[in-house]
Amino acid sequence: MTTSQHQPKLSARERMAEAQRREARTRVVRRRVVVGVSIAGVLALAGATAVAISTAKTTDGPAVSASAPVVTPANAGGKDGTVIVYGRADALHTLQVYEDFRCPICRKLEESTGKTVQQLADNGTYKIEYHLAAFLDDGLGGKGSATALAVAGAALNEGVDKFKQFHDVLFANQPDEKVDGFGDVNHLLDLAGKVPGLKTDAFTKAVTEGTYKPWAAKVAATFADSGVQGTPTLILDGKQLNVFDKQNAPITPEAYTALVRQSTGG
Repeated sequence: MTTSQHQPKLSARERMAEAQRREARTRVVRRRVVVGVSIAGVLALAGATAVAISTAKTTDGPAVSASAPVVTPANAGGKDGTVIVYGRADALHTLQVYEDFRCPICRKLEESTGKTVQQLADNGTYKIEYHLAAFLDDGLGGKGSATALAVAGAALNEGVDKFKQFHDVLFANQPDEKVDGFGDVNHLLDLAGKVPGLKTDAFTKAVTEGTYKPWAAKVAATFADSGVQGTPTLILDGKQLNVFDKQNAPITPEAYTALVRQSTGG
């Protein structure tokens, strides 16, 4: 595991502190959001963040009971319906991608190699299995990761391609870590409008009614039990790929392609 990953296996306060320390350390080598540089700074900022979130006008849809039935989106994969599979079913290789929609390092990796990751799936080099998390809600406060995941479930119900396009839109429009922008379903519906044909009546109804919130909770729980220690994590045919360079920056598309070819023997 690299220091560039967000790590879920800590208490809420410890997660926040670790996220703050990691962002502060890496600012000198690449421009990132910085939310603290010391324990005292973390605690102060945690208070400020809580105020910002509590005073922000957000709409996260109706509350859903913990006992509400799990509605699995059409096109969900895996034995328990918690995996999103993109690419050719008969691909010889499998790339597992572990992400959290609020993770800024995931966004950096997406900006650097996202198109190449998709192209290699499109040409049949591998299929992608997306495993999505929501642990940053615990570390940073708010509901953005879980809410975005539930809306992504509604997109998946419309089609795998619709999910993938919405996935890309979310990372391209990711809010600052200190702002729970994805906690507002109206904002997410606006972003869904960037995906042609996604905002059907069924999609909008599922989002506003929180149809896939229990499924999102199940997906997040599956991630927590996976043993993966941070996001982003990319595993190709059971072997974790090192997708960050010595300066802790995402590798280039060319380097990623070479890494995949080396790993697959292609």
